[in-house]
Amino acid sequence: MTTSFRLLTYTRDTQPHDTQPVGAVFMNGQVYDLADALPRAPTVLDVLNDWENTQKELAALAKDATRLAKFTGRSLGTVTYLPPVLYPNGIYCSGANYTDHLAEMCKAFNAPPEPDPHDIGMPPWLFIRTARNTMVGHQAQVSIPAYTKKMDWELEVAVVIGRECKEVTETDAMDYVAGYTIINDLSARDFMKRPKATPGSALEYDWISQKNFDGSCPTGPWIVPRDDIANPMDLDLKLWVNDTLMQDSSTSKMIFNYAELVSFLSQRFTLYPGDIVATGTPAGVGMPRGIFLQRGDKVRIAVENIGELTTTLI
Repeated sequence: MTTSFRLLTYTRDTQPHDTQPVGAVFMNGQVYDLADALPRAPTVLDVLNDWENTQKELAALAKDATRLAKFTGRSLGTVTYLPPVLYPNGIYCSGANYTDHLAEMCKAFNAPPEPDPHDIGMPPWLFIRTARNTMVGHQAQVSIPAYTKKMDWELEVAVVIGRECKEVTETDAMDYVAGYTIINDLSARDFMKRPKATPGSALEYDWISQKNFDGSCPTGPWIVPRDDIANPMDLDLKLWVNDTLMQDSSTSKMIFNYAELVSFLSQRFTLYPGDIVATGTPAGVGMPRGIFLQRGDKVRIAVENIGELTTTLI
C-alpha cells in the first residue's frame, strides 16, 4: 500500500475574506495548492478529468522533496474543508446494501428477512442526490430542517469516478474509479413516506424531503487514490454520535460491491469524472432504536485507510 497523496478542496482560515474554493493535494504532511503543484489542473475536477496522467504526476511529486520545497505548504489545521470535488454531475446512493443494515431495518418494520438479491436476480437499489445544496465538507455545521424531528445518520464509503464510464462490465468497472471518500447520508426518517399516499404505490416514497435537504450529504475529508487501498472490501467502519459508538461494521458486509454498483449505473447512463457512487450504510443507524440527532450533536465517522469525517448539527 502506498500513501502517495490525497485530493481536497478548501478555503483558507488565515484569509477570512478569501472564500474562493482552492483545489489542493495533501502529501508529506502538508497541503499544497494544485495551482502550484499541477498548474494545468488547478481544481480537483481538473485532476479527475485527466486522471490517467495526473495521478502519475502527483505520485511522482510526492516522492520529489526538492520540487516540493519550491511550493508553499500549509498544515491541515489552517484550512476550512469543502467537499473534495465541486460539484459532481451526480451523486448516486445505494440503499439496503449491507447485510446487517438490511436485517435491522426488516426488524424495525416487522418485515420478513430479505433474500440476497443476487439469488433472485434483483439489481441494486439506488437513488439520486442533488449536489450543490446537499454537499458540505469535513467539520461542517449542518442545520436540522425545521420540518423533521427524526434526523438520522448513515456512514458510507463512496467511490469517485475518474474516467467517463458507459456500459462497462463488472470486470472492468474499477478501472474507471479514481478513488474513495466518505459521506454521511443524513436522512429525515419521518419523511421516508408521504403520509396520505397509498401504501405500496409509486407515489409513496419522498426522496426529496428525506434525502435532499441542505447539508444532507457531508463528504470528505478528501479523495484517497484507488491504488492506495489494497482491499477495499475489508475496511473497518465506525461512527460515533458525540462519544457513543453507534455503527461498528466492515465493508465486507456489503451486498453489491463497488464494481457491481458502478457497472449497473453505467448500463443506465454515462458516469462522468467526479461523480460519486455511495455504497450504502451498515447496521447501527438511529431509526431502529428510536434515537435521532439533536442540535449540538457531533457525528464522527472513521473509515480505515480513508480518514475521518465529522459533522456538527445545529
